[in-house]
Amino acid sequence: MANSITSHIPNFVTCCNLFSGCIASVMAFQGDYQSAILFIILGAVFDFFDGMLARLFNVSGPLGKELDSLADDITFGFAPSAIVFSLFKEVHYPSFLEPIATYLPYTAFIIAIFSALRLGKFNIDPRQSSSFIGLPTPANALFWGSLVVGEYSFLTSETFNALYLLMLVLLMSWLLIAEIPMFSLKFKDLSWKSNQTSYLFLLVSIPLLFIFQASGFAAVILWYILLSFITKKK
Repeated sequence: MANSITSHIPNFVTCCNLFSGCIASVMAFQGDYQSAILFIILGAVFDFFDGMLARLFNVSGPLGKELDSLADDITFGFAPSAIVFSLFKEVHYPSFLEPIATYLPYTAFIIAIFSALRLGKFNIDPRQSSSFIGLPTPANALFWGSLVVGEYSFLTSETFNALYLLMLVLLMSWLLIAEIPMFSLKFKDLSWKSNQTSYLFLLVSIPLLFIFQASGFAAVILWYILLSFITKKK
């Protein structure tokens, strides 16, 4: 009986991730960006623990793997798309974009499409067992949520406009599937020599969170991308 119960715990936690992503999406469509990112973060917590629990109870299987990807595309693909969709309705539109202002918000769902492609590639790519190829979907979701919450006043000012937002959507979507090696924060040991990149990332990330506060996660993700480019050249 106990084994039967424990075998379902990882998938239950994955479903909690999915549920968090659904709520985050609803909050995003309502323009409640703070609640949206809180539920994305909660989903990320569930996403972290479902794999850990699967290994702990030795119950990993094809169902859990597929369910995890489906949940991740909602929480880290569709939810940030919903945030950007709502933001598109609030940003400034230059005159030359006004004829397509009704349709441009739907380009936000490019994020969800490329997130699904990213997750699909991850499932079949043996190179990503200890590091990543392309930006991980949770990082992309945290970037968008943190950026919109922390820099909302700037993003909705006349200094920023829908064209810049579209370019950012395309750039971040491309990074999801780009053949760019990106490091993982998995520690095999605590030595500096084996984990120089991870330690450097953490040492810079902590002050970034304090300095930028609400938009701190966005700053950290940009630092993660930059550091991945730098270490890629070595």
